[in-house]
Amino acid sequence: MSLGASAALGLGALFVAKVALPARGNVAAAAAPAPFAEGVPVVVASRDIKYGERLSAGELRVIRMPKDAAPAGAFATIDLVLAQDHGGAPVALTPILAREALLPTKLSGPGARPSVAAAIAPGMRAYTIGVSDISGVGGHALPGDRVDVVLMRNLSEDASRKVLQAEVVLQNARLLGVDLNADPTSNKPEAPTTATLEVSVRDAQKLAVAAGLGSLSLALRATGGAEVEAASALDVRDVVGARQAVGTPEPARRWRAPAASTPARGPLIRIVEGEGGPAKPPGA
Repeated sequence: MSLGASAALGLGALFVAKVALPARGNVAAAAAPAPFAEGVPVVVASRDIKYGERLSAGELRVIRMPKDAAPAGAFATIDLVLAQDHGGAPVALTPILAREALLPTKLSGPGARPSVAAAIAPGMRAYTIGVSDISGVGGHALPGDRVDVVLMRNLSEDASRKVLQAEVVLQNARLLGVDLNADPTSNKPEAPTTATLEVSVRDAQKLAVAAGLGSLSLALRATGGAEVEAASALDVRDVVGARQAVGTPEPARRWRAPAASTPARGPLIRIVEGEGGPAKPPGA
């Protein structure tokens, strides 16, 4: 009996060693994620990079990512990013976080500076209008924000009176820069004198005409708001309910003299003098 039990235990141990353990190993190997050795190379930032900072090899490194997870347009080598033989290293047009993939849209051309021209979307233009601390939203509109442009003009040809009208010329335009500040991470509002907008060619023409008609001002939009509303022109009657323009004197009323009152007539008195017949009443 002892020999039989030993033989059974030996056969069980042999079964576990030959069959059960390799099967478990195969399951674990199948569950393990595939290594990225077969992925594609992608250049990422090795540390946080600020807006306007010129890149160097020390801030970049190459990692391998699954092909379906790699961003479209990502650089495959650091040399492609730096382009040392074609004008020098580019600068960052937007803040780049550590381990974030570098894309051409986030960088200037070789050796370029962080300018508005490098941030304009394809097919768009940069157009600058004059603003003040009031018409420029008190300096709270910063690069990267979205704004509407409102035109205020006087429709009267007479300089002594005003027929004011306000009209929305442009909606949801991206603000590229305020004065000489094009940093989208800027958080220090200042009293602006100019605002540079990203517009289409047609909208640039509209702004040029509107600037000659009256004064332009900005209306700051909420972050993420992209709705375009149907906004008709408004005049003073839509604002205060008046029936005439501001500054127009009220028409003078024609003075009329009060009607003459007819004197009251009392009873008629006859006066008879002598015997020559009846006398006539006075005024007859």
